[in-house]
Order: sequence, then C-alpha cells, then structure tokens
Amino acid sequence: MTFGPITRRSTLLALPALAAPAVLRAQPAYPNRPIRMVVPFPAGGATDLTARVVAERMGALLGQPVVIDNRPGAGGNLGSDMVAKAEPDGYTLLTFTIGTASINQFLYTRLPYDPAKDLASVALINEVANGICVSADSPFKTLQDLLAAAKAKPGELNFGTPGNGTSGHLCGEYLKTKTGVNLTHVPYRGTSQVIPDVLGGRVEVAIDNLPGYLPHLQAGRMRCLAVTSANRWFSLPDVPTVKEAGVPDFEAVAWFGFQAPARVPRPIIDKLAETVAKIVAEPATVTKLREIGSDPKVLAPAELDRYIAAENAKWREVVKASGARLD
Repeated sequence: MTFGPITRRSTLLALPALAAPAVLRAQPAYPNRPIRMVVPFPAGGATDLTARVVAERMGALLGQPVVIDNRPGAGGNLGSDMVAKAEPDGYTLLTFTIGTASINQFLYTRLPYDPAKDLASVALINEVANGICVSADSPFKTLQDLLAAAKAKPGELNFGTPGNGTSGHLCGEYLKTKTGVNLTHVPYRGTSQVIPDVLGGRVEVAIDNLPGYLPHLQAGRMRCLAVTSANRWFSLPDVPTVKEAGVPDFEAVAWFGFQAPARVPRPIIDKLAETVAKIVAEPATVTKLREIGSDPKVLAPAELDRYIAAENAKWREVVKASGARLD
C-alpha cells in the first residue's frame, strides 16, 4: 500500500481528529469533586433541614460529597448572590426559598442578583405550611384571640420571623392586609433565633415555616394557633387553617428547591434534576421530608420556571398591598 505525499495542510487537517480523543479524556465526568450546597439561612430552619435531607443521598448517588454551606443574611440575598456569581460549573448550588426565588425581588429596593436571569432552575423539592405559633403559656388560645388583642392594641404586639423577605414575613404582612390588624414585624437571623424569644415571651408570636417548631409543639412548649395552607397540614391535623379561623381566601405555603448559576451547562442541570427526582421518589426520603413537616413536591426545571412565574404574580400583589419595602 502506498500513501500520497504528506503536506503541511493535510497534517493540520488531521490534528483535530487526532486531538479529539485526548480532549475528551481530559474532561472528567461530572461530578469529580465535592459539590457545595449554599443554604442562605442559618442551620435549623426549614431551608437547612430540606437541604440536609437531600444532600447526603445526592452525594451517594453522584459519588461525591455534597457539603452544606450556611451563608445567612439579608433575607437570603447574601447566599443567593454568592451562588449567582459563582463559577457556572455545577459545583456550587443554592437551596432556594420562596423568598430568594420570588418575594425578595418585589420587597427589596435593589437586589444584588436577578433571580430570573442569574440563577437556573434545577428542581422543586417540597413545600411547607407556615404556622402562627405562640408559647404554651401565652394568653392567646386561638387566632381570633390574637387578632382581637392586636386590634385593641395597634402596633403593640410583635410577630417574629426568620428574616425580612421570608415567607413568614410576607404571611404576616398578608394577614395584616386581610384582617386590618397592626402587628409589628421583628426580623431575626433564622428560625433558631426566633424560637427562644417566643418561648421567653420577648416576642408574642412567630409566623414561620413549621418544621423547626414541630419538636416544641409536640413537647407542649409551644402552641400553633393556625396553619397558612389551604387545607389542614398533615403533621398538625388538629390545628385549623387561617381560613377556618375566620380569614377568608387566605392561603400561603413556602417552597424550597435547588438552583444553579445561570450558565451551568444543560447536561449538568439535567443530571442534577434527574438525581433530585430519583431521591425524592424514594420512600425513605419521603419519610424524612414528612418528619421535618414538609410535603414532597418535585418539579423539573421547565415546570419549576412556570411555577415561579405564577407565584411571582401572587406575591407581587401581596407586597404592593402591604406597602412593605426594604433597602
């Protein structure tokens, strides 16, 4: 067999084909190192608990540790901004909340990130009812007791939440708008700081995601006056909804999931979304999510985009009606 003359041009044309296998070998399969899961709130709250339920199993399925990194501050904006500006390689993810993905853009005068443009949907994981909770020795036995006292003493009763822009905060503002009462908002840096002040009587009531309160409710240290979901919540079947307690057309749940920097390659987003869907479908995960007081609700990226758009329409109007605004 004979070959024609080897010219410089033919050599150059052959180089890409010769190099391609080496390039492919140089790109290791995702993931090949630990993944950082940023939680934009302190440990102990519903956001943190959700992340921890899923992260350990995600690490096992992906073959790399998923490390929780709590970065609280500014109603979740600090941690969210960190992820929005992170390298879009799939190794930095965000556990988002209803606040960081929806409410904050209407509540804050300016955000350091654009939730629609700077972050990509990965998956919705679960939803959580908020509880209107008081200490066990509170004089308020029902939601109507609380509302009557608030009407008698405008602005003198406080409601604590895990921070500005959280679903607890906006549920409180929504309640004020629907009932005409004047409660004073006291923002904390996470659920773990709200609970001691409610138990100690330094703040009259907490409006917050239920998971962090369940141990105290079950132990009899606290009492839940009402839940904010449309129907009674599975973990507190004897507690009425806000609607049942006399506030018509009141419904609000918090929701949680994972996002990534906007420019993460689609194959990585899809792999993460498929992994989350597999995890949340496992009976053990369902049990764990229910144990922390949440209800599993998985949505894939495109479905999640539509869900967030619908929620944006609702919370834009709630924020506008409340007059709440933060710098």
